[in-house]
Amino acid sequence: MLVKGGMTKLFALVICGIMLIQVIKPLGWPGLRRRGDFWKLALLAMAAISLAAVLGHWA
Repeated sequence: MLVKGGMTKLFALVICGIMLIQVIKPLGWPGLRRRGDFWKLALLAMAAISLAAVLGHWA
């Protein structure tokens, strides 16, 4: 079982790994075809982690 807040930390590490891969070799997904598109992943990660934190406080 993950400790409280562990899921957001795990998710942050996964997104950072995907961002690193995007900078080295673009993933080729729609909207992520250039190396410079890694910032889109950062925005997605911030939104998802914020949502997880808010939902975690309600639970």
